[in-house]
Amino acid sequence: MIVARTYQLLIEVAEPVQVRVGRLGAFDFPAGLYSYTGSALRNFEARVSRHLSSAKKMHWHIDYLLAAPGVRVREVRRYDEAECAVNQQIVGELTVAGFGASDCRSGCGSHLKRLV
Repeated sequence: MIVARTYQLLIEVAEPVQVRVGRLGAFDFPAGLYSYTGSALRNFEARVSRHLSSAKKMHWHIDYLLAAPGVRVREVRRYDEAECAVNQQIVGELTVAGFGASDCRSGCGSHLKRLV
């Protein structure tokens, strides 16, 4: 059995939306499909469920985007590889520098990518 510790959310942004992302500031997110890569060392499924819930305190960068109108998670993928290794396999454009990557030491630039 694979013990997942990294997840990827495939996120649909139906129409362009501007979102204030905590201390990062306000950003424009063009319509499209996005990939967000995260991880949890403990309570993995609880973390994924939290992201899918609409009732939550805004804590992580992704919380702000997922709370925006017209934004929904289309799919959740689970991996047993390191978060940054999974993120670096995704080809896409970085729309917000540092998004979800404040503790990244692998030079990802962002853990949110707009898929092209």
